[in-house]
Amino acid sequence: MSRDFAKKGRAPARRTSSTNSATPPWVWFIAGLVLGAFAASLYFIKNPAAEPAPKEEPKPKVTENKTPKPRFDFYKLLQESETIVPASETINEEKPAQDQATEYILQVGSFPSADDADKLRAQLILINLDAHIETVEIRKGEIWHRVVVGPFATQTALTSARTQLVNNQYNALVLKRAKTK
Repeated sequence: MSRDFAKKGRAPARRTSSTNSATPPWVWFIAGLVLGAFAASLYFIKNPAAEPAPKEEPKPKVTENKTPKPRFDFYKLLQESETIVPASETINEEKPAQDQATEYILQVGSFPSADDADKLRAQLILINLDAHIETVEIRKGEIWHRVVVGPFATQTALTSARTQLVNNQYNALVLKRAKTK
């Protein structure tokens, strides 16, 4: 027997109640507050509240500033204490080390903090260099801690230590100074 499927009765579609799926009004209220606060914060970030302009007052006569200008005598101090040693200059090896009036040292660093100087000194000792710290007062109350290697009796010892520092990525200044007893 043949069947006519076109005339088949269909069950009506079920409708869900609209009250169960609707968003409660308090959620919309909270969302509006959050969006409003966000928009207000963006507005105040873009346009900060300007202070009211002060009333124009007559300008007083310009008086000369009596405070002294800062002195930058750092460059003068360096020029007075620095001696540049050419790379080709050799230490006089003919004289015994006791007879020479000058000595050569390598300054690896200078720090205002004793702890920083001690850390560098420890690193230099680990690479077999005889490092020590010299405390120097530059000006009234301004104390610096210099990390130095040496003094060296021969040019070969100086060159060897300098090469070792460069190989370990330390920069050093070669300084020539009067021998300390």
